[in-house]
Amino acid sequence: MRVPRLAAAVTAAVLFVTVGIVLAVTTPWNPLPGHVPGGHVEPDPGLDYSPSEIARSRAFDSAVNPPAYAGLVVGVLLVLALGFTPLGSRFIGWATARVRRWPLRVAVAAVALTTLLRLAGLPFDIWNESVLRRYGISTQAWPEWLVDQLKSLAVTWVIYTIALLLLYGVVRRFPRYWWAGAAAGGFVLVVAVSFLYPVVVEPVFNKFHSLPQGRLRTDLLAMAERDGVPVEDVLVADASRRTTSLNAYVSGFGSTRRIVLYDTLLKSPPARVESIVGHELGHAKRNDVLWGTLVGALGIAGAICLLHLLMTSPRLLRRAGVDPETSQEPAPGPVPDPKGTGAADPRSLALVLALVTVATQVGTPVQNLVSRRIEARADAHALNLTRDPSTFVSMQHELSVRNISDLSPDALEYLLWLTHPAGPDRIAMARDWARMHRAQAPPPLNGPGS
Repeated sequence: MRVPRLAAAVTAAVLFVTVGIVLAVTTPWNPLPGHVPGGHVEPDPGLDYSPSEIARSRAFDSAVNPPAYAGLVVGVLLVLALGFTPLGSRFIGWATARVRRWPLRVAVAAVALTTLLRLAGLPFDIWNESVLRRYGISTQAWPEWLVDQLKSLAVTWVIYTIALLLLYGVVRRFPRYWWAGAAAGGFVLVVAVSFLYPVVVEPVFNKFHSLPQGRLRTDLLAMAERDGVPVEDVLVADASRRTTSLNAYVSGFGSTRRIVLYDTLLKSPPARVESIVGHELGHAKRNDVLWGTLVGALGIAGAICLLHLLMTSPRLLRRAGVDPETSQEPAPGPVPDPKGTGAADPRSLALVLALVTVATQVGTPVQNLVSRRIEARADAHALNLTRDPSTFVSMQHELSVRNISDLSPDALEYLLWLTHPAGPDRIAMARDWARMHRAQAPPPLNGPGS
């Protein structure tokens, strides 16, 4: 077993180093390069947000943080308890007691575990939804909200079941070198999901239609053409059935790449819509989805190689309640499967999910840091494209107020949650841009009704 483990370790190291190099080279660590006459503008919520807007942001943050942090802690502790103690293997043994074929056992175990974890998080999701309703962000009735939760759970079942069936199939077929096939399969699966998600998963939660013919559509497509960005379509999502928040995003790549606007955004002045679409064109022009997919695929491949090292550790398997040598099940379990030993035992699935959770939590701060830099570069792209920092500032103000964004996030919030710069940071960049290009600096927006 030493040679396969050594090969997996070397491959994991190479893949993670490659991810590091790609991130170091492609991440815009200085999204707005160049000298800023007079120095950088310091972010200051008081310049552009009224005292009532700042107070509302703080109150909302204080209300929404408890369910977010409590849900995260409970979810992580539960999945760790299931994975690193015999509780998970016993739960899977109970759930699959009447199932004999290993593919069905893996599928049932995946559905049972993900359902258990979702049910554990449901009280915190309800708590969070109640806060969103109290502040007027969520517009869904509870039955509609529950349907969306069930849709999300169903998508989770499908993705996890497919991924785990492929993983355990390779483990059983190539017990010594399964990491190689699984890493390659993981890479392909990430790319496939990225390509298919916009056309398969997004329509499950939203209805989309092309932005109707008119001045706005013509101007947006003309702006994309001027920017040299091939865009297949500009779509409108029926987000207003769920929320009052403003948003837009770019998803997919190649033939699935499209810019999506929330229908709530269409009520904003056209110049503001063009400003936010300029941001999305920045993502498209830089192929941010494609690069993100590549980094994610390489990271998954490396993580699977690392998973091989951990899943072939007899000590770790015993801690998880899985015998590394036999797959003997407690009565009244199915007939023992001679191929279902050690890591191939479906009862090890709880351990797999626990290891994935640990990896996800470790990688989240890095992902968020890189994401904020990429979003800031897209902001700079929007400013370069529209040459209108005043509209950019007013758009960011509107986004922050309508979404009740945190205007002064603390360090922990930056690590765990923030994928975008805070509103005051984005506004400060616009004023930096104005100084650099000798444009008229956007005046402070502070005041009622701004």
